[in-house]
Amino acid sequence: MGVKGIGFAFMIGAAALAPANALDRPKADDVFNPESADEKFAETVDRWNGAFLWEPASASTNITTRFGDEARAVFGPIPDADCGGGGAKTIPLEVDGNIVDLKPNPDKAGNPLEFEHRDAVGAVVKWTASIPKCDKPSLAGNVTYCGLNSRLNRVVKGNVEWLFLCRKSNASLELEPDPYWQRSNPKFSRFGSIGFNRGTGEIVFFDGRKDQEVFDWSKPFVSPGGRSYSDTAGRAAAEALYDQTFQIQCSACHDNKNPYVINPHIGQARIGYPDGRNDPRARAFSLGAYLPRLPRNERTPFRVIGSGYTSTYAAELKNASTVRDPNGDCTECHTLTTQTTGQRLAPDAVGLEPFISNPSWAQLLELRAEKENFRQVDMHRTEWARRSGGGRIHPWMVPANGNDVSGHSSQISLDTWRELSDCLWGSGGPECGYRPLYTPCPAPAKGAGGDGSAPGDLAVTVLPPDPDAPAERRIRVSWKYLNSYGEVPGRDDVRFNMAVRESRIPAAGEEPHAKDYPSLDEAMGNDFRALRPKVGLSGSARLMQNASYFGHAQYSEASSSMERREYRLDFPGTCNRRYAIRILPKRFCFDQSDVAYGSEDYLLLADVRCD
Repeated sequence: MGVKGIGFAFMIGAAALAPANALDRPKADDVFNPESADEKFAETVDRWNGAFLWEPASASTNITTRFGDEARAVFGPIPDADCGGGGAKTIPLEVDGNIVDLKPNPDKAGNPLEFEHRDAVGAVVKWTASIPKCDKPSLAGNVTYCGLNSRLNRVVKGNVEWLFLCRKSNASLELEPDPYWQRSNPKFSRFGSIGFNRGTGEIVFFDGRKDQEVFDWSKPFVSPGGRSYSDTAGRAAAEALYDQTFQIQCSACHDNKNPYVINPHIGQARIGYPDGRNDPRARAFSLGAYLPRLPRNERTPFRVIGSGYTSTYAAELKNASTVRDPNGDCTECHTLTTQTTGQRLAPDAVGLEPFISNPSWAQLLELRAEKENFRQVDMHRTEWARRSGGGRIHPWMVPANGNDVSGHSSQISLDTWRELSDCLWGSGGPECGYRPLYTPCPAPAKGAGGDGSAPGDLAVTVLPPDPDAPAERRIRVSWKYLNSYGEVPGRDDVRFNMAVRESRIPAAGEEPHAKDYPSLDEAMGNDFRALRPKVGLSGSARLMQNASYFGHAQYSEASSSMERREYRLDFPGTCNRRYAIRILPKRFCFDQSDVAYGSEDYLLLADVRCD
């Protein structure tokens, strides 16, 4: 491991004392008390720097607000979830190739609520009192299969995008001519938010609480951590709004290396229409390319953010894998996984029920559940949508041609599907090309596994003495750093530790050896003993933990900037002493890996010489 950033600071004066070992501290034979010296050091460091020594997302122990603070530290400021504003889209419902809405029927006495069916040119085809089936039923599970007038909003800020879904559903899972389902009614039952960084693959999920039956999109919803650490009202509202139990495993469905679950139900023009986005129905009914293509593959980074969520689903996240189709039919353009993408979406896409050739007992129970879900979805699909019907849009994925569902497209064979399905259930072998779905938290470092960032302009300065304490010095260590991962201007998940080892200056003033500096373990604080909240002892070194940039006081929001920020830490020194310093960057991962430390050496030296 190379030595980087070695700096020297000297105060010219009298000769140094004889060499001493790295643990040596100044002493007057009968007076010196190491514990007292350490305590004084910690008190002084805390007084000079304490406002900037703090962990991100540490202001609250509440699950919801801490979750929101973690997300804000990674993705920057989070917009309010607005399903009622002009940017929100209504998810379409199609029946027999026509679009459906619930309206008063003007042709009947009393104008009862009925379902209006319009064709692609806008002409009313018919009115019906019920909708038992639709062309593109939902695959989500435990939601109304042919739900109407749910809303989706997508907000993009640089590399980061936010999806807000306000889904209407009911207990029966069947669509009824009830005012609840009208487009003008802001009531809905399922609220979810997804944040995603297209550059880093980081993703986060927020769900509305599950003991609340009705939400209202008339007003936007605040994010889980409020708008800032100091947003007391917003944080209180968030604690009452969001699910603290993580009851729904959102990552099981939104697992295709991007935030979207793209299937015909979501209404994108590129899928579920015979002529794609040029199809007359796609132009008239669909959301177009509201959710754009995001090219991803099995090697693309992908990581779930949120310590509470990831601890709840630690085993599932660890075991999830991407799959490569042994026959090369279904994974050339996108990934499939051993989670819901593979076990629910893929069977529906090819129109064949899930299969495991030799299931374990646990798999058998899960397989039965997915087969029942497959059956229920199929029961709610119109005959028009089937390959044998007039629409011919299901199956909606075919070998080689992907989402080209024109009449001449071939379908996957049963044997080929069963081989792939074995892979999707984790029951295949090397032919499945399994790889971990989720990728590790990157350290703030330039080396392998790092995010490409590094501190620069490292410097150490011994400031002039205070006239009242001529033998004491203030030693200032400074550097510059930009937390550039994902190109998020307000990103705030990196901090620095600084370890200091004190010794006498050698008589000849020779340069130190690598072993004279604090070790990586000491800089990590593996054996940390706190004397102040973030200042204490670590092995034979004194340690300052979690330094943010200068001016970024505890529980304040990170400023928006893509320029390198100034960092600096001051600590007290004494005449004729040597201070070997190690600076260590660290990322708070907000997942089960906790913290990722840089591996490069950032070492500085201060020799304090006095007259």
